Amino acid sequence: MGVLERFRLDGKRLFITGGSRGLGREMSLAIAEAGAGVTLVGRDEASLRQTAAEIAARGQPADFLIADVGQPGEAERACQEALDRHGPFDILINNVGGRRIDIPTQELPTEKWQQILDLNLTSTFICTRMIGGAMVSRGTGGRVINIASISGMVANRGIGGRSYETSKAAVIAFTRATAADWAPHKVTVNAICPGGFMTEPNQRWAQLNPEIINTFRNLIPTGDFGQPEDLGPLAVYLASDASRYMTGAALVIDGGYTLW
Repeated sequence: MGVLERFRLDGKRLFITGGSRGLGREMSLAIAEAGAGVTLVGRDEASLRQTAAEIAARGQPADFLIADVGQPGEAERACQEALDRHGPFDILINNVGGRRIDIPTQELPTEKWQQILDLNLTSTFICTRMIGGAMVSRGTGGRVINIASISGMVANRGIGGRSYETSKAAVIAFTRATAADWAPHKVTVNAICPGGFMTEPNQRWAQLNPEIINTFRNLIPTGDFGQPEDLGPLAVYLASDASRYMTGAALVIDGGYTLW
């Protein structure tokens, strides 16, 4: 098999949360371009339909489920429905996540803390347990890709809501532990840790907090934020046979921000 052929995903099927916008959309399109069908999960029907149409235009089967996987019950429902339709899946990307709040720790209500942990961490656990667990049961391997963050390694300057840093650090730890457990089953589990990317939520942050965003940009050695399409090739690598021998890794893609 040639080197480039090892990146092909023909006949595979992806389940991705938050797959219709931002980083999730770009990873979905890249994996479809490499040959895989895609099941998208998200809250917004219009963007789900649009991204599914773009995947279909690339010649791959696509469908979607409307669900808020930040709600544990909704996450379980979406996973079960997807498994009933298409499972077991070959690739899982736990992409849903976000900060959503800017509240100092001393003022952070417990329910707000729990909401962010459910969004970033519990959703990853549930989808890994159900979609990834079906890969283990099938016995022919699979790929789990968790979207963590450099915020699981460093604290963001000038922003409250440390439930985000905490949950993303836990995603990295969960990735490593699950990778160890599932390696004998040929299911690899890796994490991508993005730095600053100008997704829609971060564009809103930039409008509300221009000084914080400008400080962030000035501390990136490459001089600017990443573009969502920068994540597509990395997701294809981790989803493909090219990464067969990599598991438990947390791959940083941040323009060098965490080097200083």
